[in-house]
Amino acid sequence: MSTSAATAELAIQAKTAVARSEGYWAGVWKRLKRDPVTIFCASVLFVMFVVIVFAPFFAPHDPFQGSMIRRLRPIGTENYPLGTDELGRDMLTRLIYGGRLSWFMGIVPVALAFVIGTLLGVLAGFAGGKLNMLIMRVTDVFYAFPSVLLAVAISGALGAGILNAILALTLVFVPPIIRVAESVTTGVRNLDFVDAARASGASAFTIVRVHVLGNVLGPIFVYSTSLISVCMILASGLSFLGLGTRPPEAEWGLMLNTLRTAIYVQPWVAVLPGVCIFVTSICFNLVSDGLRQAMDVKG
Repeated sequence: MSTSAATAELAIQAKTAVARSEGYWAGVWKRLKRDPVTIFCASVLFVMFVVIVFAPFFAPHDPFQGSMIRRLRPIGTENYPLGTDELGRDMLTRLIYGGRLSWFMGIVPVALAFVIGTLLGVLAGFAGGKLNMLIMRVTDVFYAFPSVLLAVAISGALGAGILNAILALTLVFVPPIIRVAESVTTGVRNLDFVDAARASGASAFTIVRVHVLGNVLGPIFVYSTSLISVCMILASGLSFLGLGTRPPEAEWGLMLNTLRTAIYVQPWVAVLPGVCIFVTSICFNLVSDGLRQAMDVKG
């Protein structure tokens, strides 16, 4: 085969690969558009994200300014549409600013766990042998404890605070991501295109970077997004127990803790942070499920 013919063939193969990639993502978007539940939940999360990021523009009051005169005002009070908390602070403002910390403590640990868990899981799945056994047996140790108990134990040992809570939650979510990453990598490493790359003399690093990661990052990412809602609930639980955010910061779990004594006085005001946690968690779960189904080519 002449040089020009070989070049033309390589160009055709490159165009075909690009077309297949574009066709895949076009199919994913097409399937997502046919899922109204996923689109609605994603829209809700987008609106919440915009509101909490630009909180100073949407919040009507100072989140830390209170007054004992107007404490525990009911929903619908003039200038305080969602009432006030136990210290007379505007609930709408506190909920908006509280979303910042709740989202931060729900997304950051999962993102860190995604990076660490993917690296260790892909390493264990591709290398196999004793290295796989070492990584997976250490991972199994963490599975001996329920995630809630493990998060509370680590946070209790490190002490209260946002950074310690993030570290504890990261350690909780690294093991399940390692297991998923190891599983999908083990299924990919013996496929024909990986064997062909290995036979061509490509290094292990090149094979992992070019051939393996492109096929395993999708399932790992989708699984990780499903953990955000769990992480947000655990973070709120740590704040509720006094192991996460500290007063006077606004955070949904901490707000539930401080408002629990007002449940018999203003129950509708007291449950508002819980409603925010519930709605956000449900939306993240449904978006994750919709994304998984849309990326499932077989489905």
